[in-house]
Amino acid sequence: MTVREWDPRTAPDSELQSLLETLNAVLAADLPDDPPWQNDHLRAYLTETMPSERRVSWVSEDGDGRLDGMVNVLLLGGIGVLEVLVHPRARRTGLARRLVATAARRLFAEGFSSVGVEVVGGTPAIAFFESLGFAREYVETRSVLHLSTVDWLALGEMAGGIAAGYRMAYYPGGPPDDMLEAYAVAKAELRDNDSGDLELRPSSYDARRLRESLNTLHRRGMTPHIVLAVHEKTGAVAGLTEVVVPAQHPTRADQYDTIVVQDHRGYGIDRAIKARMLFELRSAAPRLTEVQTWNAQSNEPMLKVNAELGFQPDREWCEYGADVGELVHRLEGI
Repeated sequence: MTVREWDPRTAPDSELQSLLETLNAVLAADLPDDPPWQNDHLRAYLTETMPSERRVSWVSEDGDGRLDGMVNVLLLGGIGVLEVLVHPRARRTGLARRLVATAARRLFAEGFSSVGVEVVGGTPAIAFFESLGFAREYVETRSVLHLSTVDWLALGEMAGGIAAGYRMAYYPGGPPDDMLEAYAVAKAELRDNDSGDLELRPSSYDARRLRESLNTLHRRGMTPHIVLAVHEKTGAVAGLTEVVVPAQHPTRADQYDTIVVQDHRGYGIDRAIKARMLFELRSAAPRLTEVQTWNAQSNEPMLKVNAELGFQPDREWCEYGADVGELVHRLEGI
């Protein structure tokens, strides 16, 4: 097997298609209910990052020149975040260990001390990463809502259940610039809540970085949809919910943050903004059939809201971490 550094910006279309086939083979084996990915904006998805971040990738080729494995590492500043794909036909050959070893050596050379990875519960990746010394640090529950099961009449009542003194606003593509500062203040509520996760996903808590984040999503072929609850007396953003519809799997959207600012809790904002979002998505994204969301198992209020909206718990989504030096030592000689 051949492992080489790989740049999706300059890779030929045939390699992107081969990698897509490997990704969909992994989904079919490990997450058979997830929709397959499409080639739409795939190159941009693999290439674009926030200005302060970098992604480095390696691929492996089988004897017929097909890409049967990939590892990429996102360099976030304080931690390197791994993503590993190995075609089911190439599993149990040592390929995954070789890919991780390659990425770990780069992290060590660049001075990183910590590495993290998201691992889906109920898949072979759990045992694999634990065998390499990764420790489970944080667990979320993924839940999925099938729009065909939604009671739209009941949902309408939920969307109208916000207390007096608040108004809701929907922003396809992201909020306007004059709302970004208030939006950032509300997002900071999440930063101040130490949930124990490894922060493996980039976060934005100021207006400039929020704009960069929204622009990056668009470049990657991922369309954000935002619903805000605004406190009419002060103009403050009291609550927000974010859903992103990726061009790569346009039938299933990803729920990002849902936040209600502490001073505005208890007024029905969380349920109302999420219900309003579903109404907006029904017309704004007509191809959409499902929405998936992730919540900490300790976040009982949001889990309750999701259940009322019709979300069904699906799988555990785990964050694992390891010391880079120890990982390199463990994989020495591979």
